Amino acid sequence: MTYIEPAPLQQENPLESMMQRFDVAFKLLNISPEMYDILMVPRKQVVVGLPVTMDDGSVKVFEGIRVVHSTILGPSKGGIRFDMGVTMDEVKALAAWMTWKCAVVDIPYGGAKVVFAVILAKCQPEKSSG
Repeated sequence: MTYIEPAPLQQENPLESMMQRFDVAFKLLNISPEMYDILMVPRKQVVVGLPVTMDDGSVKVFEGIRVVHSTILGPSKGGIRFDMGVTMDEVKALAAWMTWKCAVVDIPYGGAKVVFAVILAKCQPEKSSG
């Protein structure tokens, strides 16, 4: 018997995982191909620079991300997340999940997510009042 080394575990891509689930739902719910194409791509992605005055008076610019997945059912909603390890794909997935959650319970909102990732990595809020 030959031992086969298993492939190394890779971190799951949240966007790919969400899209796999959406593909299943698309087939089960008989969603039109046009609507599928609309819902596959976020409506808007914004990357911003946020200037912050530090304790020593210097100004540093940190990055924030906002993804609006859909506004088909109404204005977008979604929380703010502070996370050092976030990726754009994760933000897109979280915004899409909010779209699905609102649609399933018939809340007239689309999905969005705001993330400030780099602020925590560089600013270290526990050590700063800025």
